[in-house]
Amino acid sequence: MSEPSEAVQDYLKAIHNLGGAAQIVSPAEIANLLGVKAPSVTGMLKRLAEAGWITYTPGDGATLTPSGIFAARRVVRRHRLIELFLTQVLGLDWSEVDTEAEALEHAISPRLEQAIAAYLGEPAEDPHGHPIPTSTGELTNRVLQRLSELRNGQSAIIREAQDDNPARLRQWREHGLIPGATAHCLRYDALDDLFEIEVGGRIIRLGSEGLWGLRGEPKV
Repeated sequence: MSEPSEAVQDYLKAIHNLGGAAQIVSPAEIANLLGVKAPSVTGMLKRLAEAGWITYTPGDGATLTPSGIFAARRVVRRHRLIELFLTQVLGLDWSEVDTEAEALEHAISPRLEQAIAAYLGEPAEDPHGHPIPTSTGELTNRVLQRLSELRNGQSAIIREAQDDNPARLRQWREHGLIPGATAHCLRYDALDDLFEIEVGGRIIRLGSEGLWGLRGEPKV
């Protein structure tokens, strides 16, 4: 099977990020993530299915085939390696690197990808805590909880931060809500949808929207 085009890679990555390696992803979800119209998604899904990248059922959705999973994870791997390189080596803030990685993920060669990975010591995670697929397409499967689901007295070790909102990423860093930090819910007011969270010895107050995109490992 030939190397997929940039457009195909974008679709495969989108389907993968929506969980398409294990479940059916609807055309509407893909259209929303990519910011395109539904009819164009339907046409592309048919072409992806004909090429063997996905299994597609009209009116239902798509799942990645084994070759589709591998191709998608190659793109995810390059994207996350670039993000880590930009933060660790070039000193960019974690709020800046997603957009840059989107532009560069199609441009680097397998040789450069390998060199970056070796330079960084074959890292396991990107700056936002997301696992980086291995060169053979293996990806750590995690069972995580949204911080917005914490309730009084519950704690979680933050593992992942959604990376597509620079303003939110800057706010999280300012509050210390970063991967590796422990967030303890002191109080949740359901009426006002307001959390009182202790992290790093500081108490912060945020609503569900302010915590949306942070996922962690429940701490007993």
